[in-house]
Amino acid sequence: MDLVLDLLATVSRWSRSNLSEISLALVGCLLVLFGADFKGWVEQRLGNIAGALRVPMMALLCVIGSGASLIYATPWIVKGLSQFNNYSLAPVLLVVLVLIGVVADRR
Repeated sequence: MDLVLDLLATVSRWSRSNLSEISLALVGCLLVLFGADFKGWVEQRLGNIAGALRVPMMALLCVIGSGASLIYATPWIVKGLSQFNNYSLAPVLLVVLVLIGVVADRR
């Protein structure tokens, strides 16, 4: 049992030192998974605007939405993940990665 706890603590300490990169990767994965839904929502809202205006507006909204989520959501995720102690951070990250994998597989 001590070996498992030591392994969890070691992986959690390594994860904690790379938490900003891990959070950025999580946000990127979520953007890839749900980007099509966001694009569909934007297309639905801009559907009645003329094509010459719709295309640049849609591109601008998608770029701003993706960029803003990368910039502003990443620190929130870092803050949330940093609340876990050294015995629970690694299992939480593993569960999050498995959930992202399940969502990706179902899409």
